[in-house]
Amino acid sequence: MGAVADVRRRVLMVSGAIDAVDHDVSISLHLPEPGRWQVIKSETNLTDQTWVAMQVTADEDTHFVDDGDAMILSRQFAKTFITPDQRRLTFYEGEVRPGEAVLKVFELETTARRPAYMHARYSPLPADSAETSAGKLDRLVTDGMPQRPVLETIVPVTIIG
Repeated sequence: MGAVADVRRRVLMVSGAIDAVDHDVSISLHLPEPGRWQVIKSETNLTDQTWVAMQVTADEDTHFVDDGDAMILSRQFAKTFITPDQRRLTFYEGEVRPGEAVLKVFELETTARRPAYMHARYSPLPADSAETSAGKLDRLVTDGMPQRPVLETIVPVTIIG
C-alpha cells in the first residue's frame, strides 16, 4: 500500500490490495499536518470472497466529516451510513467481486499527525439464503461489524504540493 498527500488541496490518495479473509486491516498514516483531509481510497479484492459491505472505523483522534461540503461515495456501493459519533462509516448495497477494485471517497478530521483507521468487509456465507444475508447486513450496518484479529499496516505517504 502507498499514499500521496496533496497538502495544498488537502487530499490524501491511498491505494493497495487486501488479501486477508479472516482479519481486519488497520492503516496508519503519517500526515504532514492534522486537520481535515479528503481521502480517495482504492484497493483490490485479492480474496476469494465477494464483499457486499465495507466498514471503516476511525481511531479516537479522528472522525468522519458528514456536512454539506463532504463527499462520501463509492463507485461500487450505493449507500453509506455514518454513526452519530462519526467514528464508523459503512458502505453497502453493492459488491466487490474477487479481483475487482473498489473506490471509496470520504473525509476525515483528525487532531493527530498519525491517524489510523480500520477496514472490515462483509461477505455473505454461501449457505445463507438471500433473506438471511439481507437481515445480517442490516444488523451489521446499524450495529457495526464484529472486530476480527487485526493486521496493522503503516502506509508510507509521499508529500506533494
